[in-house]
Amino acid sequence: MNGIRIGRFGGVEVRVNWSWLVVLALIVWTLEDGVFPSQNPGLSHRTYLAMAVVAAVLFFVSVLLHELGHAWQARREGIEIDGITLWLFGGVTQFKGRLKTAPAEFRIAAIGPLVSLVLGGAFVLLARADLPTEVDGVAAWLGYINLSLAVFNLIPALPLDGGRVFRAALWRAKGDLGWATRVASDVGQGFGYLFIGLGIAMLIFQGSFSGAWLAFIGWFVLQAARSESRSLATEQALEGFRVRDLMARDPVTVDADRTIGQFMDEVARMRFTTYPVVEGSRPIGLLAFASAASMPRSEWDRRRVRDSMIPVARVPLLAESEKAADALAALSGATGNRALVVENGDLVGLLSITDLARALEVGRSRRPRMAPV
Repeated sequence: MNGIRIGRFGGVEVRVNWSWLVVLALIVWTLEDGVFPSQNPGLSHRTYLAMAVVAAVLFFVSVLLHELGHAWQARREGIEIDGITLWLFGGVTQFKGRLKTAPAEFRIAAIGPLVSLVLGGAFVLLARADLPTEVDGVAAWLGYINLSLAVFNLIPALPLDGGRVFRAALWRAKGDLGWATRVASDVGQGFGYLFIGLGIAMLIFQGSFSGAWLAFIGWFVLQAARSESRSLATEQALEGFRVRDLMARDPVTVDADRTIGQFMDEVARMRFTTYPVVEGSRPIGLLAFASAASMPRSEWDRRRVRDSMIPVARVPLLAESEKAADALAALSGATGNRALVVENGDLVGLLSITDLARALEVGRSRRPRMAPV
């Protein structure tokens, strides 16, 4: 999930998706216009706005600490972290690789709600202290929202933290991650449908906008639960495959300084769809045949390959030893649907999304089918 990089905290990169900025604006508006005037009457409009901005920023910090709890615990468990992205529904901690044990998943999942519970309790205690009403109002709301966040995240619906705790318990009990994921995914989808139904009912019978929000959350939970199940099935189908098993070795390359005309005369007759572009032995990009062929012939002798290629910064770079499942994650959404396989800076192969699709079919066919009851 892309976003604006805001920095690193404890070695973890944090990004903010544009949708989170919309949420912050909505929180400020809601607090300034309704919550604080009702909760702390008699203050000026400027005071309510200042309280709303402070509360929104501290809520941002609270969600970030919740996600950092997951990330830091994951690092203690030996899991590499790609980063944290804050977005519409809070935050997402992106792991590289899958957890190896049920206790590790339990600890990583449980730490987030625990952080929110501690923060909620601290803000509630602060609100009960003898402080100015402005501070009391902000602290009371932050206590309520952090405790609510902790409780909501403990619902046993994958992909919420409670769903991951539930899956860890099932995994520990039976020793089968696939089965545990399918059960937790089914429960998560059930909660998704429940939230959608309740949200629609609230919208129709009560005219409450909160119903639309609940239905939207339900849709997110439903889609994410399905995605968890599909993701694990894909990873299991690719288990045992490495990049070296699937890549095309010694692909036909094209020199970056060749003109498009020379490329069309010398290389393109082979009719591959994509060609690695090299400078010496070093890969610097990919050239799609369609991109070169669509160029007006009058430009073929003026334009060079390097001017029309996809630069290496936008192409996934893989090692031969990488797992196929990790390669699939790297290729998902990549420009050109190709990855360059590089060892010691030299090009050794080319991997396409089609190569991975074939491996998926092989992996699915070799998995044992359940016998009919």
